[in-house]
Amino acid sequence: MEPGETQRRPWVVGVSGASGTPYAAAVLRGLLAAGESVDLVVSRASRLTLLDETGIAFRDAHWREDLAEWLARGADGKPGTFRADLSDVRHWAAGDLAAGPSSGSYPVKGMLIVPASTACVAGVALGLSKDLLQRAASVTLKERRPLVVAVRETPLGGQTLRQLVALDEAGAVVLPASPAFYAGATHIQDLVDFVAGRVLDAAGVPHRLYRRWEGELGGGSRGDR
Repeated sequence: MEPGETQRRPWVVGVSGASGTPYAAAVLRGLLAAGESVDLVVSRASRLTLLDETGIAFRDAHWREDLAEWLARGADGKPGTFRADLSDVRHWAAGDLAAGPSSGSYPVKGMLIVPASTACVAGVALGLSKDLLQRAASVTLKERRPLVVAVRETPLGGQTLRQLVALDEAGAVVLPASPAFYAGATHIQDLVDFVAGRVLDAAGVPHRLYRRWEGELGGGSRGDR
């Protein structure tokens, strides 16, 4: 690094195989809109979900084009809804266990797993590190950096609940992908943005994705933002 140059410190965003790829897209857009750097890890299972939910085949060799197409879509699947600057996004293949985020000496602000499947939760809670996503999460915990786990599953079984408690005790923020309705949602994107906004709240990243509660009943019904 040259003298006076600011060291890049990204947020690692891990996308696991749970349903809810629009949540990941909204979080990524929110981070980039806030001027944050992003290191992206898309698990093998999540690529199947992404293909099923959007029709996009995410390919390591063409990740930038595929990511641009993904982030441009609204939660309703309509292309060309959004625009995002990908100039400060770095992609790491899920099988690359020599990648930067696999080491505690690699400088990052923290990690957001959106959405988090129960298999992902189990792997991180048990410290399995079977792929880069799980390894990066384990490193985040051991380095005492922020880890937000946006679990997307219902109902939750006892084993998963115990694993979520273990993650909470290890310092992670367990954030179920549970949309709220007081913000006056009128479209599916509003519900998606609420969850994405809460993820960014937990990470301390500013955004304007949803209307915050201000102690006034019925405020959301007026469409205030």
